[in-house]
Amino acid sequence: MSRITCKSCRRLGQSICGRDKCAFKTRAFAPGKLDSERKHRTSVSEYGEQLREKQKVRVSYGLSEKQFESYVTRSTALKKEETATPILRLYRELESRLDNVVFRSGFANTRALARQLVSHGHIIVNGRRLNIASYKVKEGDVVAIREGSKVAKLFVNIGDKLKDHTNPIWMTVDPVKLETKVTGVPKEAEAIFDLPKVLEYYSR
Repeated sequence: MSRITCKSCRRLGQSICGRDKCAFKTRAFAPGKLDSERKHRTSVSEYGEQLREKQKVRVSYGLSEKQFESYVTRSTALKKEETATPILRLYRELESRLDNVVFRSGFANTRALARQLVSHGHIIVNGRRLNIASYKVKEGDVVAIREGSKVAKLFVNIGDKLKDHTNPIWMTVDPVKLETKVTGVPKEAEAIFDLPKVLEYYSR
């Protein structure tokens, strides 16, 4: 799995680690010399832009190259009954991961922490404990914090935090029961990612 650091955010040109004190917010430039200090400024090629966008998405979701490529392959496979575009299919595949749903629900403030919560057995789906971060959550599933884990320090005042949390419209979060019901699927990809460039990278 890829570990997101603030250096990664600076290199990719965007704060994607989820930390409130991300270094990119105060130093919005890549590590190393500034362009103004270089003798020769380098321009980014089309391929370079595609590569950067691919890395941005892959690192944001904490995926290995192999994992991410498999998502792209599945999303671009032709299916007669599928009406969504490959771009939207890819986004839905990524968003349906259990660790991402935990993150989107507000149970964790970063995807990395959400992945830990899943792997340590703090999360249940439809009443069953699951420790597979890549598990695909489907419409109608209920994702919740395990009853025995609610007393852990990780979840102190989590109910109050959830009351102010803004979750996607395709899920409903209950701050009292500490559970989320998936009521649909994303209708469009998040603007923070340039997924067309990602697919262009893999179509070369």
